Amino acid sequence: MFKEARIKLTVWYSVIIMIVSLSFSVIIYVGINRELIRVDNLQKEREARLDDLREFLIQNSLPFPLETQSLEMETVEHARLRVIYALGLINVSILVISGIGGYLLAGLTLDPISKMVKEQKEFISNASHELRTPLTSLKTEIEVALRDKKLSPMQAKNILKSNLDDINGMQKLSNYLLKLHRFENSEVDMKMDKIDLGNVISRVIKSKGSYAKQNKIRIVKNIAKVYVNSNEEYITELASILIENAIKYSGKAKKIEVSTKKGGFLVVRDFGIGIAKNDLPRVFDRFYRADSSRSKENTEGFGLGLSIVKSIAERLGAKIKVQSKIGNGSTFSVQFASNFGTV
Repeated sequence: MFKEARIKLTVWYSVIIMIVSLSFSVIIYVGINRELIRVDNLQKEREARLDDLREFLIQNSLPFPLETQSLEMETVEHARLRVIYALGLINVSILVISGIGGYLLAGLTLDPISKMVKEQKEFISNASHELRTPLTSLKTEIEVALRDKKLSPMQAKNILKSNLDDINGMQKLSNYLLKLHRFENSEVDMKMDKIDLGNVISRVIKSKGSYAKQNKIRIVKNIAKVYVNSNEEYITELASILIENAIKYSGKAKKIEVSTKKGGFLVVRDFGIGIAKNDLPRVFDRFYRADSSRSKENTEGFGLGLSIVKSIAERLGAKIKVQSKIGNGSTFSVQFASNFGTV
């Protein structure tokens, strides 16, 4: 699809350039031709006057010392042909150069669109897969239950519990997708204020206390009073996802560290299974889950959390970095824009 579009775009680029080039060539040729005609006419007038003078001198038996040099018509025609040849050569060169340049330019123009379409296709495919899995499970369990004539109330109750889990999973996925759309939508108004980063992060840590306790994880916090120019709601969502991820992927480790530092930094560190080096560049991609033990350790989630984190960071003008090594855990650091310190 994009190869055909690239060729069409190249043709249009070349056509536009050639129209401009030929227009200028016509203007140049008309101008030069007029000048040649003017010179030729002047030469004819000069020759006519010289003929009259020659006739007068002959009639009066006077010497004629002047030698006339005429501009022959062949010379004028040759000049015209040389101009046409030169302009034609120039236009052919422009056509070749514009074709090559247009093809390269078309590639540069279509490349981001191609990437966006590819990402969109992958997104639709992954979202469809994530929705199809629980739907298939729902359908299978219901069909089996309907065919079982000896289905007991307890079995029916277990099936309904399983169905409810699948529905909750789909609801969680839809919520993630809505959040992703919201944080990626630049048309949504976002008010920036002077925010006490330490205070916001402390509240997030408190809200994640029960989840940490459930996973037997201790949250070690080192919260400094740091002010940033940001949005409290967006920071809350970003920190919630990072802290929840740290708890989820801590493995056998019993703690995670959350800190705020001067310069508008939020740092979330876990001591769990870590992320492989070749997976690091893609951890923020939608639906991406590393093929290491990180994904095998915990199959919950859809691989959208860090995509939302990245979208929030970009909306806030923040910089996000991740450092990780298999077996040594991962460290996510976010530097928020600030008018009150280092940016």
